[in-house]
Amino acid sequence: WYYISKLTEFCDTIFFVLRKKDNQITLLHLYHHSLTPIETWVCVKFLAGGHGTFSNLVNNFVHIIMYSYYMISAMGPEYQKYLWWKQHLTTLQLAQFIVVFFHSAQVLFFDCGYPKIIAVFLLFHSIIFFCLFFDFYLKAYKREEERKMKQRALEEQKKAS
Repeated sequence: WYYISKLTEFCDTIFFVLRKKDNQITLLHLYHHSLTPIETWVCVKFLAGGHGTFSNLVNNFVHIIMYSYYMISAMGPEYQKYLWWKQHLTTLQLAQFIVVFFHSAQVLFFDCGYPKIIAVFLLFHSIIFFCLFFDFYLKAYKREEERKMKQRALEEQKKAS
């Protein structure tokens, strides 16, 4: 069932295309929705249980929170006031990749029978996801803060003149 849940995430992409929301089909989106079902199939088929389960549990926890956010945002404009925590959600996603990175790195130092090549893949995967999410974070929050600061400065200049 877990694998099937990853396949259903492709529906996001299909809905974006059908709604002509091409701006939502980012490198992050494509990378995640293309690679995750393959990765999940490999893990379920060949590495079920054990060390690899942790990253999926952490990811599921983050997804519960993330889809709760999406549900609230889909409930309409009157619920927008409850969506103040979007930036914290992205921070949680970034923390997820740091935690998974260090958890995967353990395999390189302590032999637990988990394939080192898979651990290296997860390390690489965590770094890529961290970089993609960090780029999103900067674009969505830091640049928005800079824009607001410039706007405030312009307004203050107008008031002063």
